[in-house]
Amino acid sequence: MVDAFCAKWRLVDSKNFDDYMKAVGVDFATRQVGNLTKPTVVISKDGDKVVVKTLSTFRNTEISSKLGEEFDEVTADDRKVKSIFTMEGDKFVHVQKWDGKESKFEREIKDGNMVMTLTCQGVQAVRTYEKA
Repeated sequence: MVDAFCAKWRLVDSKNFDDYMKAVGVDFATRQVGNLTKPTVVISKDGDKVVVKTLSTFRNTEISSKLGEEFDEVTADDRKVKSIFTMEGDKFVHVQKWDGKESKFEREIKDGNMVMTLTCQGVQAVRTYEKA
C-alpha cells in the first residue's frame, strides 16, 4: 500500500543525479540548480488519489492521480510527460513518458528512509530521504 510512503520526506543523500538529469535531457544551468537543491517531498492521499508535492527553493510541484491511471504532468524542468503511479510489490513507482523516452522512479522504504531510484536510458541515480 502507498500508505507507508505518506509522510513528509527531506533529501539527505543523492548519488549520480547529474548523470540522470543529462539522460533526461536537462540543460546545464538547470542541472546546476537541481544538484544544489535539497527538496522536501510530501506524499499523501486525497480520497483514492495519491498526491506528491515536491517543495524546494527552485520550484514547487504537485501531481496527483489514482494508482494505475495515466495523467498529464509538467515536470520541474518543464517537460510535458504522460505519467502513471503504480505499486509494484512494496515499491511506489512513478513512470514518465515523453518524446520516445521513459523515466522511472521507484520509491521504497529502507530502514525508515525513503530510497528513490531514478532510471532513464540505462542511467540510474539514487536519492535518499528521511522523514522530516
